[in-house]
Amino acid sequence: MGYGYRLGIDLPGERRGMIPNADYYDKAYRKRWNGLTVISIAIGQGEVTATPLQIANLAATIANRGYYYIPHVVRSVQGAQLDSAYLERRYTMVSPRYYNYVVAGMRRAVLAGTCRGANLPGVEVCGKTGTAENRGHDHSAFMGFAPMNNPRIAVCVYVENGGFGAEFGVPLGALIIEQYLNGRLSPESEKKATHYQQRHISYEYES
Repeated sequence: MGYGYRLGIDLPGERRGMIPNADYYDKAYRKRWNGLTVISIAIGQGEVTATPLQIANLAATIANRGYYYIPHVVRSVQGAQLDSAYLERRYTMVSPRYYNYVVAGMRRAVLAGTCRGANLPGVEVCGKTGTAENRGHDHSAFMGFAPMNNPRIAVCVYVENGGFGAEFGVPLGALIIEQYLNGRLSPESEKKATHYQQRHISYEYES
């Protein structure tokens, strides 16, 4: 799925994130841990860390029903061929048919769930919110892709101290998707973009 390892993007400084394993917990808890220690891992909390790039790549993997390409900034090189590593499909070990259930759930999240703010006219957007707990204000996250079939874009939005995923992540993700697919924002979306540009986020932390 691309978590816990560097994806290999053609930019310096990529972080690998972390999916902790038994060796990690043995060292951290001196081999005195059990199921209650790791139960929060199931919902991506605890010691799990991931980069926005990894989250966007997961959205792309779901959109493609089980494969992704190594993310890269350079699309082509004049007079030379692009590294073949960026052209190879990387398949997960999950059958494509199971991804259809995830896609359907992400579509329903946009139609009648926490991602309703990503509903765009004429575009079947699929999405998932995230709210990362924090000592101060929670972090607002969203990942999604569009269209549902024959997808053209996958995104991740992560706003530190932005609150619930639907508060910042979803509307900003919708603006990105709309701009990419349509080449412009509607007048209503332009107003929304201006609104979010003018909003301020508090970075106060609880002691």
